[in-house]
Amino acid sequence: MDLIKRPRRLRAGGNMRRLVRETALSVDDLIYPLFVVEGEGIKKEIPSMPGVYHLSIDNLLKELDEVQSLGIPGVLLFGVPDVKDEAGTGAYSHDGIVQRALREAKRHFPELLLVADVCLCEYTSHGHCGMIHEGKILNDASVELIARAAVSYAEAGADIVAPSDMMDGRVGAIRKALDRNGMEDKAIMAYSAKYASAFYGPFRDAAHSAPAFGDRKTYQMDCGNKKEALREVELDIAEGADIVMVKPAMAYLDIINEAAGRFDVPVAAYNVSGEYSMIKAAAQNGWLDEKAVVLESMTAIKRAGAKIIITYFAKDLARWIE
Repeated sequence: MDLIKRPRRLRAGGNMRRLVRETALSVDDLIYPLFVVEGEGIKKEIPSMPGVYHLSIDNLLKELDEVQSLGIPGVLLFGVPDVKDEAGTGAYSHDGIVQRALREAKRHFPELLLVADVCLCEYTSHGHCGMIHEGKILNDASVELIARAAVSYAEAGADIVAPSDMMDGRVGAIRKALDRNGMEDKAIMAYSAKYASAFYGPFRDAAHSAPAFGDRKTYQMDCGNKKEALREVELDIAEGADIVMVKPAMAYLDIINEAAGRFDVPVAAYNVSGEYSMIKAAAQNGWLDEKAVVLESMTAIKRAGAKIIITYFAKDLARWIE
């Protein structure tokens, strides 16, 4: 008589499930994104992202103290300047908002990993990620300024620079610029497969970076393309990327899985603002159990192959995991 196969034996209790679990979240997986603004005493909640704030540098330092106490390895900094211009000069100014935040953060928290997002969109008056001529986004002129911004952030204290613009050749240009300035040890985490996604809406509210005209589909990726994403990842690795990123995360688990299986560098996944805000809104309406859904979603991202998860849920996750 054939024996009945009984996989349920390994699901019989909590400790049994823990014992045989194939994928487990760790606080070591997390990076927490933060938005830093000009001024003092500012901690202003972003309406479309409950629990996420615009922080002046003094309050950023208080936030970093909590982040470090929770054991989260690092943060990803975005700057929201008061003044913007056509060339996005605030992105590469010595006294830019992110540069000042990095210097203060490194002085107070030398062991905390500081990642600086490298892009021009928060700093340009038109909201695009590069220079513009007659309505066209210029690739090579933009790359020159993006590399300049990356060097400025690294000099100010960033341990990792993270170019998010999706201009062709920017990783190689940043690597050469960093090496030329004696910063061979600074790492690059490239937004390698960044899709032109509808899930970025709340972020553009937070960063004040919505395009003044058109969209970003000429430089960010089309949502139907997988092979192109893998080409982009391969190109960024060849140009010197130490970590590659897929963005968004939850809608692109197949891309995370393919990249993690094919390439031998760490893969990061950005659990973006829209993914965060959907869960928050549903939980606030009592439609979902926030903790259960977040843990399940983040486990899915890690199971897909992400070594690093960038998420606005990082502090909550650190507490729940602990």
